[in-house]
Amino acid sequence: QVQLVESGGGLVQPGGSLSLSCAASGGRFSIKTMGWYRQAPGKERELVAVITTGGRTNYADSLKGRFIITRKNAKNTVYLQMNSLKPEDTAVYYCNADVWDFGHYWGQGTQITVSS
Repeated sequence: QVQLVESGGGLVQPGGSLSLSCAASGGRFSIKTMGWYRQAPGKERELVAVITTGGRTNYADSLKGRFIITRKNAKNTVYLQMNSLKPEDTAVYYCNADVWDFGHYWGQGTQITVSS
């Protein structure tokens, strides 16, 4: 059973920065893509960014240039650096891993609040 454990998050002022990390564990497995999604109150979960084993990335158009996703394959860990944060970035952020032969797994979610 693959488990994803997220860390980081919290409260930040507009214009500030935060970073998230997510580590996958739980036996022998190989991950295809890892990524981040978010869900704001009253809205559907949406893509933030994903990254492949080879480092290819895909971002939500509205977040390009402010958010940066990286990954350490040897540690099965994905990171999200969030810069120039805006109140509309407030949401619960979820880590996702697409694991070979097992499918998609989700982290428990971590709250990001951007407010003065």
